[in-house]
Amino acid sequence: MMQEVATFLANDALVAEELCEEEILMCLGADSGPNFTVPTEKGERRKSRLQIMDDEEEEPLGKYLKENERLQQASLRLEQENDSLAQRLISSKVALRRALDQAEDQVDQLSKELVQTQHQLKSTQEQMKSRDEEAVMLKAVFRRELEKADENIQRTSGITADYKQICSQLTERLERQQAAHKQEMDVIKTAVAACSSCSHALQTLETSSEHQHQGEDMSPACAPSREGPRDSSSNSSRTDRETFREQITELEQELARTKLQMVEAKCRIQELEHEAGILNSSLQAARNTWLHKAMTSLRNSGAAARRSLESSPSIWDDGTWYMTGRGPVAVSVTPYRMKLYAEEEARREQRQKQRASENV
Repeated sequence: MMQEVATFLANDALVAEELCEEEILMCLGADSGPNFTVPTEKGERRKSRLQIMDDEEEEPLGKYLKENERLQQASLRLEQENDSLAQRLISSKVALRRALDQAEDQVDQLSKELVQTQHQLKSTQEQMKSRDEEAVMLKAVFRRELEKADENIQRTSGITADYKQICSQLTERLERQQAAHKQEMDVIKTAVAACSSCSHALQTLETSSEHQHQGEDMSPACAPSREGPRDSSSNSSRTDRETFREQITELEQELARTKLQMVEAKCRIQELEHEAGILNSSLQAARNTWLHKAMTSLRNSGAAARRSLESSPSIWDDGTWYMTGRGPVAVSVTPYRMKLYAEEEARREQRQKQRASENV
């Protein structure tokens, strides 16, 4: 503004000098030439101009005083504008410094949060690794128990088939013995029916419950001949029946034990399946919780950085770097990092799923 005022004054001085030179030349021409007047408009304009110049020459002091006053007022106005601009500059510098301090504080806080998040990430990765190892161990145990249960089921099915075969064989043998015993009884009955005393003894044997009267009621002639075969056949059939009953009882007990073992194996398999489901659900919940926390913290950090950038846009131009006493500091690169982090998490989950499918 001061340069403009100086140029303006210089131009005024040049105009005044040119006017003075023209006036001098006109005065010299008027003195040297003849004195006659031509009533033309050009002459009238020249005359009025000369009169104005005479008036200006008569009062140059007032003119310069007015010009000086005007310039002083302009100088005061420019000083006031300069003061206001300086005050605005100072206030803007203070605001920018305050915003810069806030941004530095936010950067420090975000760096601390980043360190904490990295520690949490490491601890969570260690927990995930330990849980993966536990899951692998549980899968191995579950596989072994399942193989044992399959072996027990196969053994139980084999025992059941053997038991059925033995029962069928014993049933056939019992039927054969019953048929032979029936034939023997028919032969004995026919032999006894031929003798009147023996038939009477047979009737008394059937009606009475005491076995002592058998020898007393039978005739001395038929008793020695028939008593021996009856006793031997009854004793052999009784022993066979007892052995059959013992074998059947043992087989029933073994079948009951096998069924109990099969039920216990099924219960154990169900318990292992339930534990495996609980571990998988807890692992998935822990993974989802950690991922949600990490994404939330990163999202909050990015939002805070963007807010700080939007609140003070004149500190930096591209919204990416600004200078501090410690060097350039990055501010708004969190969306790209979040994208990379999400892609890495997706790849890690895919690898874990592939590993789990291969283990299964």
